[in-house]
Amino acid sequence: KMVDPTLAEMGKNLNEAMKMLEDNQRKVEEENEKKYARKDIPGPLQGSGQDMVSILQLVQNLMHGEEEEETSQSYRLQNVGEQGHMALLGHSLAAYISVLDRERLRKLTTRILSDTTLWLCRLFRYENGSAYYHEDDREGLLKICRLVIHTRYEDYTLEGFNVLYTKQPVIYISSAARTGLGQALCNQLGLPLSCMCRVPCNTMFGSQHQMDVALLDRVIKDDVESGKLPLLLVANAGTPGAGHTDKLGRLKELCEQYKMWLHVEGVNLATLALGYVSSSVLAATKCDSMTLTLGSWLGLPAVPAVTLYRHEDPSLSLAAGLTSSQPVEKLRALPLWLSLQYLGHDGIVERIKHASQLSQRLLENLKNLDFIKTSVEDELSSPVVVFKFFQEYSNRDQTSHAAQASTIQHPIISNERHIYDTFNQWLGEQLAQLVPASGVDVVELEDEGTCVRFSPLMTSAVLGTEIQDIDQLVDCLKMKIPVLTSTLQLREEFEQEVRRTVGLLYIEDLGWPGLGVVRYNYHSDGKNDDKQEKELEKINTELLKKLNELESDLTFSLGPEFGGQKNCVYIGMVTEDLDVSELVETIAATGREIEENSRLLENMTEVVRKGIQEAQLQLQKANEERLLEEGLLRQIPVVGSVLNWFSPFQASPKGRTFNLTAGSLESTESMYVSKAQGTGSTPPPTPTSSLAKQRLPGQKAFKRSLRSCDGFSETSSISHCDDLDKMDQRSPNLFPSQEQGPLEMERAEEHKEVMQAVTDTEEIDSDKSPPDCSKVEDQVSPR
Repeated sequence: KMVDPTLAEMGKNLNEAMKMLEDNQRKVEEENEKKYARKDIPGPLQGSGQDMVSILQLVQNLMHGEEEEETSQSYRLQNVGEQGHMALLGHSLAAYISVLDRERLRKLTTRILSDTTLWLCRLFRYENGSAYYHEDDREGLLKICRLVIHTRYEDYTLEGFNVLYTKQPVIYISSAARTGLGQALCNQLGLPLSCMCRVPCNTMFGSQHQMDVALLDRVIKDDVESGKLPLLLVANAGTPGAGHTDKLGRLKELCEQYKMWLHVEGVNLATLALGYVSSSVLAATKCDSMTLTLGSWLGLPAVPAVTLYRHEDPSLSLAAGLTSSQPVEKLRALPLWLSLQYLGHDGIVERIKHASQLSQRLLENLKNLDFIKTSVEDELSSPVVVFKFFQEYSNRDQTSHAAQASTIQHPIISNERHIYDTFNQWLGEQLAQLVPASGVDVVELEDEGTCVRFSPLMTSAVLGTEIQDIDQLVDCLKMKIPVLTSTLQLREEFEQEVRRTVGLLYIEDLGWPGLGVVRYNYHSDGKNDDKQEKELEKINTELLKKLNELESDLTFSLGPEFGGQKNCVYIGMVTEDLDVSELVETIAATGREIEENSRLLENMTEVVRKGIQEAQLQLQKANEERLLEEGLLRQIPVVGSVLNWFSPFQASPKGRTFNLTAGSLESTESMYVSKAQGTGSTPPPTPTSSLAKQRLPGQKAFKRSLRSCDGFSETSSISHCDDLDKMDQRSPNLFPSQEQGPLEMERAEEHKEVMQAVTDTEEIDSDKSPPDCSKVEDQVSPR
């Protein structure tokens, strides 16, 4: 068929146009795809991947960071010894072994699991036990609870929660147990919180951290009578806070009476591996299950915790999750299997024994320190030492405090305990910072309050704590005790001085570890609250800056980052040679000076504005007077010039000056007269601050002088007279001579009289009470 050439040309052009559009669209899609890959895919995943060196370098940077880590963290990394490397190797081997064929993997995992379980049962005197290895140390207790539920409720597998509804189970834990344990168990088991019963500790007899067995017996009887089923009891062989052990023997008898399961956990279980074990901890070998945390005890990183238990029915253990048919899950014991073989029996015992020796060394030193109170259950074998700073009441106050002891919520007792908690919190943080290898931390106990805890079984293997670290810890504690006692004694004096000083407001903050908190009050002149608050903040901020510029040993700050009072000056710990009155006087005077300067700058704008207005009025008045004096003809441009040429007008200049101090305009006539005569008054000398007391060379601010009132004696008077004699010999110009003029002779005579008065005063008062040193210094100050 014949095709129209025009149509053929149109079709050709259309094909080319469509091809161009498709090519452009394809290019746009490729560019978008490239942009998508660069924009949304993270950098390390782009391209064909990273090499091993780059990846390890990235890991190293993430571990250490660009800046140097703290000493404690770097110390932890340095003490991962060869036994730690064996544990880390176990994780790599577990991943490698998991690719073996199923039969070979089953034989290998069975051998590893059986060996590790046998070794642990022999080491910790737990015969005929099974083991469950888990990452979370609470997971073992959770699986034990499920095992007990399957055992006590026969139809639980079929009926589920219905059988629990008909007879509610009860789990008993101590009130000294770790925080959140009961709630975590209920959440994981799907039980209401009413199934958890917290048993109080002894309050009248025995340890304050042991479970009250008599009260527990009554509670169990009440639960049985109300139709509940006592299921399990969680006891402690070393409470998380103070390291105390429950009466495990009596608790085991009580559990057998009510067919309950007894589970024990705690740091004191580590001492079961030693040759000598206290009877209270040895009773844990008769319990139904126990949880061991070998990682912290032996310094093994990333090894699992172990729960040893005794049960005869393997099917129920499988249903509860304590055993598994999957060989890969049995490889959890491989890191522990390698580490135990590397350490051996002697290495394991040596590490636990070394931790106990550290505790005994610290406990022996604490007994010789004043103002330190210890809370230790068994001083002969306790691996946990808990102590606190505590100052006994004076004999004068013992009767009043004994009378107030019956009222638990008495405000005085409550405030004192809060202050001691704050001081012990500061003490624990300071010791942990000064001696990081000791591993001390701060713990909150229900009865003792805030205390410092030393638990080497949990920290010494990782931190590498040695005997010299304990000695260093004791030395640091000896240095901090005088600071604590002096600060505690001077707090009341500081409060009284601030309350009697005009312009200062004492802020009571029981949570501040220091001398106290003070605020300079801004005297508002009818200002609104917002402006007054801004002025208050400005003055106290400047006051803090001025105080920090002084050469003193005190620390001034804005207080804690959270929970502190605003617009206040917080004063830290002090020593016994602090002059509290001088400190308060300096704060008040500095605040007044800042306030006066602030008021001067604030009023300057208003004063200048009024001065400008007055100057304008006087300038207008002067122009009117000049117009009257010169006449109307002199104001005409041409006529005035001719008239001034023939008859000049003589007028005296009338200048004005603005006095910022008086805020008024003054005439400059007196200034011209004084300059013409060549006489002028000299400016007055700069006044010196009355607060700048004379201090000895090298003595810092707010320190009592060495010649203080407490140490002033006849010997010091004699030495002071000797100093005066030496001063007389070295300064002959201070006394009159024939070559000196009348003015110099008069000044020397006056100085000699002052010196003689000081000497006479010291000799007269040497047999009496010591004189006021500040007055003596004022008398000898240069005229």
